[in-house]
Amino acid sequence: MTDDESPGDGPSTGSVRATYDRIAAHFSKTREYAWPEIETFLDDRSGAVGLDVGCGNGRHTELLAERCERALGVDLSREMLATARERSAERGFDYGLAQADASSLPVRNDRVDIAVFVATLPHLPTRESRVVALDELARVLSREGRALVSAWSTEHDRFDADEGFDTSVEWTLPGGEGVERFYHIYDPDEFRRDIEASGLELVDFEVSSGNCYGTVRPE
Repeated sequence: MTDDESPGDGPSTGSVRATYDRIAAHFSKTREYAWPEIETFLDDRSGAVGLDVGCGNGRHTELLAERCERALGVDLSREMLATARERSAERGFDYGLAQADASSLPVRNDRVDIAVFVATLPHLPTRESRVVALDELARVLSREGRALVSAWSTEHDRFDADEGFDTSVEWTLPGGEGVERFYHIYDPDEFRRDIEASGLELVDFEVSSGNCYGTVRPE
């Protein structure tokens, strides 16, 4: 698929990257604090290696850096990684950053003790690509490793749907320009099914603040 295919076909990886490169600076300014669900997941967890898939400005990578000997933030957008690099320098956090697709993580097998994969899965354009990304997460997790996966859900009060669906959500830049962002909105059963279809096992599940959250481990 190329970047000039119709929106009905879903975005390409390149178009998703271009979208977040375009909005990165403004987006980062609106993402100051960690999500409480992620803080709860990380409570009392520690390890040698932590991984943040779709790290954005690094707000959750910071939490991993506090709990792990080494932490790595991965994002498809080079400009988002630039905001994470600037934030980490300002705040004195020491973690690695890498530009990569969620379907091809720059990490060896069985290396990650704690991972967060939040607000990223819904941007992948097809079910196949989403399951591949979940398989990739399973590949890098250690046998005792745990990860938190999240996705925007039909349970959110802005949606009136019982089944998962594709949509676009506009991001408004300063000055009023709108930039469309692709989302797959999951219904809770579909979220469970995609995890079951991958190399992950669902340990715990909840819907909170309109998002599906799954604590997972490798099968």
